[in-house]
Amino acid sequence: MSVWSRFKRFVKSVFGGAISALEDPKLILEQNIRELNDQVPKMNENIATVKANVMMLQKEVRKYEREQADLTAKIKAGIQAGRDDIAERYAMRLESVRDNVASTKEQLKYASAAYDKALQVKKAFMREKERKISEAKDALRAHERAKWQAKIADTLESFEVAGIDQTHDEMISRIQEKTALNEARMELALDSVDTEALQIEEDAQQIRASELVKQFKLEMGIGDTSGSEEEPQLDISEKEADTSGKTIGKERSKS
Repeated sequence: MSVWSRFKRFVKSVFGGAISALEDPKLILEQNIRELNDQVPKMNENIATVKANVMMLQKEVRKYEREQADLTAKIKAGIQAGRDDIAERYAMRLESVRDNVASTKEQLKYASAAYDKALQVKKAFMREKERKISEAKDALRAHERAKWQAKIADTLESFEVAGIDQTHDEMISRIQEKTALNEARMELALDSVDTEALQIEEDAQQIRASELVKQFKLEMGIGDTSGSEEEPQLDISEKEADTSGKTIGKERSKS
């Protein structure tokens, strides 16, 4: 291996990696799409040039054919008129025109074949261009999805890296502890209150309010008073015992 080849390989090894690192696949694909699209007008221009050459040769063939027919008619007219000298002069020109016709037709054949080949090349190029552009667009869309997924992954990773997970769990734990403490304090406060006494007092107030309403009804003479409480009646035997007790007491006091 020559020194120059070794030097070129060294340069490629040094700068090739750096260039690859600097290359952005997204930008390169976008540039490739632009270049593919830019090649279409250039190709159309080249095909138009080939087509113009075909058309020019076709016109030349028709011109030479008209000239050939004209010279042939003049030669025949000179022969009929007995002017062989004029017929010979036209015959020399006719020979040159025939050579031109043959040469032009040969050129036209190759030009037409080149034009047909150019159309085939363009058709193949357009098909390949569409395929490459479609692949490039798919790759670019995949690249955008990958960028979005990378952002999501970075966000999820930052939860732990930035301590978000730890502080999040810690704050939730603190709130739960504080909530449990307040609930426990509320239960203790309720346990320390004599709820039965409060209920009795509330019932007593209700009874008192009911009695007051009944008294107002009696004073006003409205409402059903049959259900009012009556003084309990004692049995006759209890009354007699009570009366005899009172009499004996009076007699003792007199004596």
